[in-house]
Amino acid sequence: MTKPFRFGVVAPLGTDLPTWRDRVRRIADSGYSTLLAPDVPHLQPAPGPLLATAAALADLRVGAWVYASPLRPAWMTAWEAHSLSVLTEGRFEFGIGTGRPGIEDELRRLGLPVVSPRERLAEVRETIETLRDLDGPDRRTPVAMAVRGPKARALAAEVADTVTFAVLPHESRADVAQLAREVSALGDVELALGVPFIGETIAPFMAPPTTDLSALPADSLARLPNDPAAAAEEIQRRREEIGFSYFVFGADFAEAFAPVVAELAGR
Repeated sequence: MTKPFRFGVVAPLGTDLPTWRDRVRRIADSGYSTLLAPDVPHLQPAPGPLLATAAALADLRVGAWVYASPLRPAWMTAWEAHSLSVLTEGRFEFGIGTGRPGIEDELRRLGLPVVSPRERLAEVRETIETLRDLDGPDRRTPVAMAVRGPKARALAAEVADTVTFAVLPHESRADVAQLAREVSALGDVELALGVPFIGETIAPFMAPPTTDLSALPADSLARLPNDPAAAAEEIQRRREEIGFSYFVFGADFAEAFAPVVAELAGR
């Protein structure tokens, strides 16, 4: 079943606080569905306080893009997610995954245990199960999972509402499309696509800043043209051919792509 378009923005606090607050309000006014925060220790405020602040500033959904399961005990992440769901009156979307490439080095720097991918995926399941217990029968916090391998894809189809993919910039369109089709065959989930590159610009916290854009495949799903009309056409093509309906951009592109949101959101 074709799902309606919606659009999110990864909006880290990369400026002074008043400027960021103004940006949050403009994002909401532009029709974006969700303001998202990265989970990057030491480089950003923690997702919970940042998202609670954003939700108090504007009437839009907020979410984590995405919590890394090995950075906290499962019960702590679930408690924070449930608390955000309560404090935002149901406007919080819980994004979770097993961690970015290189998460092992980050865990060592933080003095945390380095666990295997299998154990990290088990932590994701435990976190979501704990969140469901905390929510109880009268609340259901939406869950978005960032996945890669077959076991993660199977878990996401079982427990998540939205699925996005840990895509490497050099991957071909065909490879990512195959991942999406495999997840869709397992369950009725919303497919999300983070787009870190618009034209020749890289969105902060969505891809390594050292990425060689010239090495991207010509048909890469990690990039959209910087012309809004051309981007809107390509977005529609990606839903028609693959099933992606939720698109996530960096905050630096939010205003330029507002016409895309105005044209497509909800359709």
